[in-house]
Amino acid sequence: MSIRVKTILIVLPLLVVTLIIAGTSSYFIATTGITRVTVDFFDFKTAELERYIESQWQLLVENELSDRPEMVGAAQAGIEVYAQGIIRSESEVIFAVNSDGEIVLATSDIEPTPEETPILQRRAALGERDLATLPIGGVGRVTMGFPFEPFGWYVLVTDERDAFYSDVDRITYQTLYLVLIASIVSTVLLLVFVRYITGPLMRVVGAMKRIITENDLSARVGIAYRDEIGEMSNTFNIMIGELDRAYGRIKQYAFEAVLAQKRESKIRRIFQKYVPQDLIDRFFANPESMLVGENRELSILFSDIRSFTTISEAMAPDDLVNSLNRYFSIMVDIIMNRNGIIDKYIGDAIMAFFGAPVHHDDDCLQSVYAGIEMSDAVARFNEEQVRLGKPEFHIGIGISFGEVTVGNIGTERKMDYTVIGDMVNLASRLEGLTKVYRQPLLFSETVHERIANDVPCRLLDSVAVKGKTKGVKIFTARQSLTPEIEKAWKAHNDAMELYYARSFSEAAREFERVGQMLGEDFASEMMRQRCVEYADAPPPENWDGVEVMKTK
Repeated sequence: MSIRVKTILIVLPLLVVTLIIAGTSSYFIATTGITRVTVDFFDFKTAELERYIESQWQLLVENELSDRPEMVGAAQAGIEVYAQGIIRSESEVIFAVNSDGEIVLATSDIEPTPEETPILQRRAALGERDLATLPIGGVGRVTMGFPFEPFGWYVLVTDERDAFYSDVDRITYQTLYLVLIASIVSTVLLLVFVRYITGPLMRVVGAMKRIITENDLSARVGIAYRDEIGEMSNTFNIMIGELDRAYGRIKQYAFEAVLAQKRESKIRRIFQKYVPQDLIDRFFANPESMLVGENRELSILFSDIRSFTTISEAMAPDDLVNSLNRYFSIMVDIIMNRNGIIDKYIGDAIMAFFGAPVHHDDDCLQSVYAGIEMSDAVARFNEEQVRLGKPEFHIGIGISFGEVTVGNIGTERKMDYTVIGDMVNLASRLEGLTKVYRQPLLFSETVHERIANDVPCRLLDSVAVKGKTKGVKIFTARQSLTPEIEKAWKAHNDAMELYYARSFSEAAREFERVGQMLGEDFASEMMRQRCVEYADAPPPENWDGVEVMKTK
């Protein structure tokens, strides 16, 4: 909405309201005065008629003629003649009614309708004298009446409502016309004045639009008046001049920024092959944090190709490199799709972590999903290896969860974004135990606590990895189970509870049943044999079910 429209919408109602108030005030003053004069004259005429009728009756009484009907009739005829004499217009009618509402005197023809007669009877009975507007003969009439008991009359002096208030109506119409004309004239003058006052503003707006559309900061606004608008125009010209100079500097800065952005993009393209994208974004946003480490709970994943030395000896170097590249491409895609970060390659091994530099609530679960998908992907990878006549790869995956130190470790000349801590060593040891327990995936009890409700898990043992005295429970998992395998895994977990409760004979029978349900199953057979041994030669009283590992 333009400033002109706003000004008109503000000022015009004020003008119109002022005119209406002035017109209304004049109207009420005029109509009140005219109405008072008209009513007073009406009242005077009624009073004169009442005095005349009273004088005629006094003559009859003083001359002892009031009981003679012919003399009373003559007096009433004289009253009718007098009433006709005081009428000043054709619209006026003076008439009298008796107690039944019947007209007994009238200066001209008038006939109340059946609906109007009861109104006249009620006023006659009450002897009302006030000014009132009544329907008489189907026409609205202004009336003023009085009772006269000697004749049994109720006399009404009346005039048609339109004639009685004709001067008031004329003033009403004149007032409306004057207010309307004054409003139109005021509106026209207001439009002219607003256009005159806001003209310089419109020129400033036009200059702004030209600058925006044509990108021409050399445009200036002419100063028409030495007032606030002129001051604004001058200030606008100064501002445009400053903007023109600033624009030149901005173009220079923009050119330098484009060059810097190109250099940054080039650096990103080079280093994203070696450093996680999240880490690159974080370091470009805050370069000072590049050498800062922090303690954080992460999920650590280690994977390794079993018997890789044997595989490498059986393959030509270029075939080995091609196979490794295909293998790493598949594994890395799985890890990164699960929000994991590749820490490093250690020969044929992969170390990854989940939860840094960006934390997600389901990092631990995503690491297990990654491990399961990696194990499944190896099977598809081996199909291609067999087709190419190359050796198959078999991997082991270990996952742990806990507090580690994560950050850029090294110097300004050479550093790695990596993690260190006991959980890293534990994940590596669990990966090594996959060969002992003949499972593609093993993870620690801290991982199990966070994923047990999301994926089916199988408790395999409690172990103290090499170099540690404290035991941890180790588990494996799958994405989903058939009903038969799900039943067998539940039976296996129940048998483990019997094992930890030192019910070795019963546990051995349960593990044997699990083996029958699963067929060739190393884990249940290993535990069955251990339970048989412990049933024959029970462990000491302080036995806690932990198997101490002597090798990595």
